[in-house]
Amino acid sequence: MDAFYASVEQLDNPELRGKPVAVGGSSQRGVVSAASYEARKYGVRSAMSSVIAKRNCPELIFVKARFERYREISQQIREIFFEYTDLVEPLSLDEAYLDVTENKKGLPSATLIAKQIRDQIKEKTGLNASAGISINKFIAKVASDINKPNGQKTVPPEEVLQFLEDLDIRKFYGVGKVTAEKMYRLGIFSGKDLKEKTEEYLSEHFGKSGKHFYNVVRGIHLSEVKPHRIRKSLGAERTFSENISSEIFMLEKLKNIAEEIERRLNKSKVAGKTVTLKIKYSDFTLQTRSKTINYYIASKDLILELAKELLYQEKMKDSVRLLGISLSNLNTEKEDENDKKEISVQLKFKF
Repeated sequence: MDAFYASVEQLDNPELRGKPVAVGGSSQRGVVSAASYEARKYGVRSAMSSVIAKRNCPELIFVKARFERYREISQQIREIFFEYTDLVEPLSLDEAYLDVTENKKGLPSATLIAKQIRDQIKEKTGLNASAGISINKFIAKVASDINKPNGQKTVPPEEVLQFLEDLDIRKFYGVGKVTAEKMYRLGIFSGKDLKEKTEEYLSEHFGKSGKHFYNVVRGIHLSEVKPHRIRKSLGAERTFSENISSEIFMLEKLKNIAEEIERRLNKSKVAGKTVTLKIKYSDFTLQTRSKTINYYIASKDLILELAKELLYQEKMKDSVRLLGISLSNLNTEKEDENDKKEISVQLKFKF
């Protein structure tokens, strides 16, 4: 979906249409969750500090997130997906992969299906969607950003390799700012440059990701569309109105976070073995500390006990603006490992 949260707000409030809108908090500690395309022209982006966003765009209008409304519309969109295929893999409220190799409409063209679905979404919700269509999830994901907003891009099998060679390395899904800068230093600016590197070279410089980069630039990505995605982790975090320097106050915040995680674990009926403590300092540097035990836990007391141990693991280097706890290595992953069902995949598209 195109600027989903912000677009929903503009849909429901005509006064916001055509204006720069950010979904999120406008306070000193606020963070932008989503930005309308009018706001993006000023460099406003999701995950940006609200202070910086307002500085970039003085006319920016902040609205509070309404996740119940977003979920309601997301469900309407998924109902449209299921009219075409049962192989739908949701990534979030506004993204999904669809395998339409064999579709309920009997249509031979994935490009036509994408157009029909986008038209139905517009008719039913009033919102715009974009799509990428290709031979695997990676290329479909990359293609979905090419003609945004309100567009689609098809990369047929015979054009895949050329498409990837011509692609700016920053457009490769999974290549963030830090990785892109490292690739630049190595003389890798495009897919063609990446393709010239051996698997050994890429593994040496990028670790496990090296093999992934070696394969995807050759159009190889074997991950099938999974209708029932297995949750890999569960967590919660809090950004504070003022920086915290006292570990006693931090423990109080961690207790509240652990209670929230326990509620979510009970609701999802899962447990995990690995606790990770996330710390964001006042200078915005991020640090994580993890510990894995040999049994599953879902109790707030046990989660807090491990979080406390991680908190005292080493001295804080500065005051803290955010704390978070996540639980991973969940018991759902056993189910994922045992699922050996194979799905033949030829053409997919992604919203």
